[in-house]
Amino acid sequence: MPEQPGGCCRCCCSFIFTLGLTALFMWLSLRTDNPTCSIQYFYLPILNKTLNTTTNTTLFFQLKLDNGNKDKGIYYDPVNLTFYDNPNRSHVMGNHTIPGFYQGHKKKAKKDGALEVNTTLVTKAAYPNGTAYFRVDLATAVRFKIMAWKTKRHKLMVGADVEVTDQGNGKVYKKGIKLKSGAPQNKPYCMLLGALVSFLVLVLLDFW
Repeated sequence: MPEQPGGCCRCCCSFIFTLGLTALFMWLSLRTDNPTCSIQYFYLPILNKTLNTTTNTTLFFQLKLDNGNKDKGIYYDPVNLTFYDNPNRSHVMGNHTIPGFYQGHKKKAKKDGALEVNTTLVTKAAYPNGTAYFRVDLATAVRFKIMAWKTKRHKLMVGADVEVTDQGNGKVYKKGIKLKSGAPQNKPYCMLLGALVSFLVLVLLDFW
């Protein structure tokens, strides 16, 4: 019995469609999202007018790191935090390093820290009404654990401005102050997926 004219086309189309679904599944399995970093607590006693102190030069803070990946752990290199006297990063008030650690999938980590800061820079940053604006930058590198293997290191550099009241407290909202990247995010995987889907649609339309 002669082969149907459209049989070969249907086989090719089915093969391409299956290949596309496989590529989509692999992309979803290997795709990773950077952790979300935020400042949950920020306190400078030296700026607290009710204390009237000039001797406590400690900055207290809490950093939260949220791994939103459903099935991928994260290995952090040492997390370096730099604190500046204003959003323009004019002068460094102090530095703090959190040792590297591993974070499981869908896990949250809160890291408390304290450091001595430059008193002169802090007091000069305050406005007459007692408020002040500072800058916090975070720099580290992360590796993602996917099943039994680890990815290469990916640089993570984020930051945010922090407004401090005349009580010395940073204005931290319910979800904290999110540290964001100033660089545009590249989406090569999304572009690849979009091109693949477009190709499959064109092929299907051409054959059917």
